[in-house]
Amino acid sequence: MIEKLLLNLRSHDVVTVDEEAALFEVITRTALFQTGDDIVAQGSRPRHSTLLLDGFSARYKILEDGSRQITALHVPGDFVDLHAFTLKTMDHGIVAMSVCKVAFAEHSDLQKITETQPHLTRLLWLDTIVDGAIHREWIVAMGRRSKKSHLAHLICELYLRLQVVGLVEGWSFRLPLSQGEIADVLGLSLVHLNKTLQLLRQDGVIRWENKTVEILRWEELAQLAEFDATYLSLTVEPR
Repeated sequence: MIEKLLLNLRSHDVVTVDEEAALFEVITRTALFQTGDDIVAQGSRPRHSTLLLDGFSARYKILEDGSRQITALHVPGDFVDLHAFTLKTMDHGIVAMSVCKVAFAEHSDLQKITETQPHLTRLLWLDTIVDGAIHREWIVAMGRRSKKSHLAHLICELYLRLQVVGLVEGWSFRLPLSQGEIADVLGLSLVHLNKTLQLLRQDGVIRWENKTVEILRWEELAQLAEFDATYLSLTVEPR
């Protein structure tokens, strides 16, 4: 059940047999959410943290006028709200962008890990640190990159994150989001997103059909995005 979490953690450092057993002990109860369901509600005080096992989810904020900004995308193997363990009250929501299977780790059990498994605690801490690094990249992309570069950067990031957990086929991956939802991610209107997507297609760097993204020329796409994967910390080294 936690195979993708282990793949995620092992992309940063070695996970010992004892640490793997500790994770199996605390992550047990599962649930299924339908597309559009809130996995975690804004303003709630969860007593557990949620591990995404299958599907795509997103963090989001809703403004008073009803408009939505997606602030993060989560893929299988991600803890979508590990920070809720210390944050307590959620200042944002987590929504299922597709049918999502999740598992829960009670905060009381996570506290025991922090008291008995210092290295595993650091790896889980790193999970939230990488979340923060992704947020920084998204802010830079939204504020300073061209629309075409911004979309290219998102594609590069998602490809590598999905590759880590074994969810790519060659240079292709499934992205079960509508164009309107991608527009919410990028902070664009649907019209501007369509124009931007057409530019990438015309450049011959991607093919995007039936919610499947295929990267045709990685080097050119990464150059267009000015993509540097350092922020994902995908090096196995002592933590």
